[in-house]
Amino acid sequence: MAGKPGSKETSINTASTRRGASNQSVTFREKTDSYFQNHQSVAKDSVQRLWIHPVASLLTLAVIAIALALPSGFYLLLKNAQVVTQNWDGRAQISLFLSDKVDEKQGMELGNTLRKHKDILKTEFISKEQALKEFEDVSGLKNVMSGLSENPLPSVIIVYPKSSEPDFLNILQGQLAKESGVDLAQLDSQWVQRLYSILKLGQRIVGALAIGLVLAVLLVIVNTIGLAIENRKEEIIITKLVGATDSFVRRPFLYTGILYGFGGGMLALFIINGFLIWLNSPVNELAHLYNARFSLSGLGFVNSFGLLIIAALLGLLGAWMAVGRHLREIEPH
Repeated sequence: MAGKPGSKETSINTASTRRGASNQSVTFREKTDSYFQNHQSVAKDSVQRLWIHPVASLLTLAVIAIALALPSGFYLLLKNAQVVTQNWDGRAQISLFLSDKVDEKQGMELGNTLRKHKDILKTEFISKEQALKEFEDVSGLKNVMSGLSENPLPSVIIVYPKSSEPDFLNILQGQLAKESGVDLAQLDSQWVQRLYSILKLGQRIVGALAIGLVLAVLLVIVNTIGLAIENRKEEIIITKLVGATDSFVRRPFLYTGILYGFGGGMLALFIINGFLIWLNSPVNELAHLYNARFSLSGLGFVNSFGLLIIAALLGLLGAWMAVGRHLREIEPH
């Protein structure tokens, strides 16, 4: 019989059914290709939607760019100010007043020895006679000083440290004060401490400004994505009715947030570089007046890339926050 179990016809039908089921199964590669194709399609659609309303998109990007450019610009100013203080000839000095027992030859040898110290850039030896002559020229008391029976001024070694950080200078001063033949090690660091206090204050201000403007970027993106969700509310409801998951509905808005963040970061880099080009000429002229070579440095590749990544992540986070809040309120009835 045709339907009898174990018959030849039954075996053929069963084999055909199994082959049909195996042919309809989806491989892992096909799933992966479909997943990436969907992401590519969604990203392309997000770009097209931004392009449909260029004025509104450009205004949003401009707000994000300005919010990112302000703290980045102040960071660059602080960075360049630190470079100026490190390269400035008026760096902090440590004056070593030598004992009367140390003659000129011994003083010069001590200066040469200290010059080899890993934390010292250079040294300058000033003999008693040189110190007296400079004092007479500056004070105008040449006649008074010539009436003295002996030179009251000691020999001095001027030490120029490699760093102007206050903690570094205090440690180096303590080490030099213990050198043989040194009566007093005097550190002229008051202006350095004031400068570093100003720079630290500037860093705190930049940090606070960055936090505030990052929150502003998030609010802009949350508000923008929220409006986009409201405009596509009916589309979302229909999509959910046909069985779309929350992740599927969320995906285009996340790409839109990333595009806003990344685009704002690119525009911020353009603003920063334009600002540096605008300032570079007067800065070079000012440096030339002080017989110095200095040019403003930009963010560089690493910092620029980091700014773009942070901007894109802010866009993603803002979009995620907006979608998470609005999708809970949009459900088909």
